[in-house]
Amino acid sequence: AVVYQTANVVILHKSLADDFEAFCHANPSPLPLLYRSQPGEWGCPPLAADADIRVDCPQYCVFKDGLLVSRVSSLMSYSGQLQDMVSFYLGCSFSFERTLQKAGVPVRNVEQNCNVSMFRTSLQCRGVGQFQCPMVVTMRPVPEEKLDLVAQITHLTPLAHGGPIHIGDPAVLGIQDVSRPEYGDPVALGPGDVPAFWACGVTGVEAVQSCKPPLAFTHSPGCMFLTDRQDSSVFASTSTPEPDQCPLTFSISQQPLHFSVASKAVVQSIRDLEKIIGEDPGERGIRALFVQDELLRSCLSLSHSSSVLITTGFPTHYTHNPPEETDGPPGAIAIAATLQALQKEVAIVTDHRALEMNQRIMEDAVKKGVIKTAVPLLSYQGNSPDSALYFLCHNGDHKKPRFDHLVAIERSGRASDGNYYNMRGVNIKHLVDPIDDLFTTASTIPGISTTGIGDGGNELGMGKVKEAVREHMPNGSLIACDVAADFAITAGVSNWGGYGMACALYILSLCPIHQRYLHKGLGQPHPPTQDQHQAWAASLPSVAKEEEMLSILVQHGVRSGKTGTLGMEVDGLTFHPTHSDLIIKLRDRTSQRK
Repeated sequence: AVVYQTANVVILHKSLADDFEAFCHANPSPLPLLYRSQPGEWGCPPLAADADIRVDCPQYCVFKDGLLVSRVSSLMSYSGQLQDMVSFYLGCSFSFERTLQKAGVPVRNVEQNCNVSMFRTSLQCRGVGQFQCPMVVTMRPVPEEKLDLVAQITHLTPLAHGGPIHIGDPAVLGIQDVSRPEYGDPVALGPGDVPAFWACGVTGVEAVQSCKPPLAFTHSPGCMFLTDRQDSSVFASTSTPEPDQCPLTFSISQQPLHFSVASKAVVQSIRDLEKIIGEDPGERGIRALFVQDELLRSCLSLSHSSSVLITTGFPTHYTHNPPEETDGPPGAIAIAATLQALQKEVAIVTDHRALEMNQRIMEDAVKKGVIKTAVPLLSYQGNSPDSALYFLCHNGDHKKPRFDHLVAIERSGRASDGNYYNMRGVNIKHLVDPIDDLFTTASTIPGISTTGIGDGGNELGMGKVKEAVREHMPNGSLIACDVAADFAITAGVSNWGGYGMACALYILSLCPIHQRYLHKGLGQPHPPTQDQHQAWAASLPSVAKEEEMLSILVQHGVRSGKTGTLGMEVDGLTFHPTHSDLIIKLRDRTSQRK
C-alpha cells in the first residue's frame, strides 16, 4: 500500500504569518514547513489536489486568546474569519511509522492501538516575535538493537522531523513521567525497549498558546491533514545512505540512560584514531587491554558535557624530586585545550605536593602557546568520608554536580591492596593523594561519567580491564588498578591517548549529525564559522606543541618515565621520532574530516 505524508496544521491571522514562518525556519526540527497558504486560501496545491483545510482534518482545536475553547470536526462556520487567516502545513512524524513497521521495527503505539505520546519539554525553541514556547516531542519505544535502523530511516526525512533528538532518560528533556503525556496517549515500553524522542509539530499548538492571538486554529493532536505526497521515508528505507548521512547510535551512560549519535564516516575516522594511538612501541602487549570504541564513546560523552575535571600525575621516579614523569601532562593539556576551544569548563586536579610546580608549568604552557588560557588547578586530600561528594557536588548534593565528566590520563591508580605501584612493582602510595576516591564516588552520582587513559594497566580508570592486566601485563597481579572508569582508553603512550581524544573531539565538532543531536534539534543547523573552525583547529596537538611542553617539563625537573622503550635521551628528555610520526598521523587523519 502507498504511504502518504501527513501534516500538522496551524492557522493564524495574516498579521502574524511572517513571524510564524520565521519561527518555523528558526526551528526546523519541530516545525518543518511544507506549505504556507495565501490569506483565505483553502487549498494547498503542492501537497494535495482539491483540498479544503476547513474540512480535511478529522478534528480541529479552536483557540481564543491562547486558550483552547473547543474541538470541532469542521471549520466551515469560521469561513468569514478564515478569509484573513493563513494556513501553515508542517511535516509530521506519523509519516514514517508505516516505513518503520515495514523495516521490521515494532511501533508500540500502533501495536497498542493508541495515539503516540507527546510531551512538553524543558527545551525552549528559538523565539521569534510573540512566538516563544517549549518544544514538544513524541516518544516511541524502540528495541535497543533497532536504534541504528530507526535513526537511519528517520534521519533522511527532515520534512517529517528527521532523526531522534534524544534517546534515553526522559528527564534529560524535563519529562518526569512518561505515563502522563501532555498530548496523545500513554505508550508502554516493551522488554528491551529504549525511549526515543522526536521533535513534534504539536510545538505549533504551544506556539499559538504562547502568542495568545484573538483567534487561531490547529489540528487536534493525532488528527493530521493527509497529503497526496508519498512518504519520503519509504525511499529512505530502501536506499543505502552515504557514510556522512548514515547515523550510528552508541550508549554513553546507563545512569542516566543516554545514547549519542554520529555519522558512520565520523565513527570510522575515530576508530582509525583509536588504532593509531594503540600502536605499541614498547612491545609490552598492551593490545590485550584494548576495548573497541572506548575512545569514541568517551568523546561522545565529553561532547555532551559542560564541565570536565582532568587529573594526571604518576610519580614513578620515587627517589627524585620532583618524582613525576613526562607522560601525562602534555596529553592532559592537549585535552584541556580542545575542551576550552569547544566552550567547556575545564579544571585539573593534582597532588597537593605538586600543586605549585604544576601552576608554574601551566603558566609557561600559556606563555609558549601550548594552551590559550590557564586551566584552574585544584588539589584533593580526602580529609573526611564525604570529602569526595562535596568536592564533586555543590553542597554535597548529588543532584548538583560541579562536573559531568572526569578524565584521568597517566594517573597512578589504586591497586586491590590499597597501594599504588609503578610498572616495576614499587609502592609509591606515599606520593599519591586519593584522587581515586573522586572516581569511585562519581560512579554513584547519576550524570557524572569517567574516563581513564593508560598504557600499562596501573593507571586510574584502567580497573575496567583489570582482569586483562593481571593476565597479560608484567607484575599485573600486583600493579593492576582496581578502580574502574566508565571508559578505559588504552594507548601505546598515555600522551597519545590525550592527543587522540583531542582530535576525536574536533572531528565530532564537525559532524552535522552529531551536532544536531547534541543541540536537541533546536535552531538551524549551521556549519562552524571560520573563527570557530580556526579556534578548534588551533587547539589541536602538534609536534611543535609537544616539543614545547616536554621542554617546559624538563625545565621544571620532570623526567621521562619511558626511557629505554621510546628511544634516545637528550638532556634528560626522552624524545623519539615515533612521537612526531604519531602526531602527524593523527593530524592527517583529522584533517580529512574538515
